[in-house]
Amino acid sequence: MDKYQEMRVFAAVVDAGSFVAAADALGMSKAAVSRYVSELEQRLDVRLMHRTTRRLSLTQEGEVFLARCREILAGIEESEAEISTRKGTASGLLKVSVPVSFGIQHLAPLWGEFLAKHPRVSLDVQLADRVVDLVEEGIDLAVRIARLPDSSLVSRQLAATRLVLCASPQYLKRRGVPRHPSELAGHDIVGYSLLAMGDQWHFTGPEGPVQVKVRPRLWTNNGDTCVGACLHGAGIQLQPTFLVAQALAAKRLVEVLPRYRSIELGIYAVYPTRKFVLPKVRALLDFLSAQLADAPWSKLA
Repeated sequence: MDKYQEMRVFAAVVDAGSFVAAADALGMSKAAVSRYVSELEQRLDVRLMHRTTRRLSLTQEGEVFLARCREILAGIEESEAEISTRKGTASGLLKVSVPVSFGIQHLAPLWGEFLAKHPRVSLDVQLADRVVDLVEEGIDLAVRIARLPDSSLVSRQLAATRLVLCASPQYLKRRGVPRHPSELAGHDIVGYSLLAMGDQWHFTGPEGPVQVKVRPRLWTNNGDTCVGACLHGAGIQLQPTFLVAQALAAKRLVEVLPRYRSIELGIYAVYPTRKFVLPKVRALLDFLSAQLADAPWSKLA
């Protein structure tokens, strides 16, 4: 059998955690996947994995062989990528990491158009609000929302957003409208737990920089949850314009303390290196830049 295919199937089984899941990922039958792994073990005369009805686990030999397989498969992909770069055709699997709420609301509607423009490209879009290690996790491009891009990576700014203090009209009618950031201590706060500045919220107002410590009654690691809670009167939140612009325009949310502006953030595409930027990566960079350049929420930054 094809040694490359054996290694590819073996690595896919480990990554997927089962023969059935690997077969789905590879577009093969479970029998074919099982045959590849069995014949690989027979040819090497060693057991690579333990199989039970519940789980798979690698033997010590399997761990060593998997590491070498990954090196070889990555080398093949890199060689093909270099040739593809010279050829200039966008093709192959493109692994992308994007923030959860931004990815669902603003990027998910774009993927179909991108694939239609580049029929030889396929996408693996992974949603995570943590900062992924692009090299370690094999990510071709990540979208990050931050004040400054990571200096160890190459970046291109796609858009801008601003953190806005806001609440529902019902909440403000019930609890009153704060006149100064210091008054937030007397209000119900809905906090985003992954916010870089934590519970020390920063503003710039008529008297200059202002910093206040808030004590949220509700913490969550998801921006959509913050917005949903505040729309139903849970309190005051500090969220980016890309999440709250529509609700502000519809007056379902009201900006609080508009004279006190919080921080502005850039929305960046980041990738590991300028050297050998693959056509598929460059195609996505150009596409996202064009699509997000005129985002209406970006104008509120």
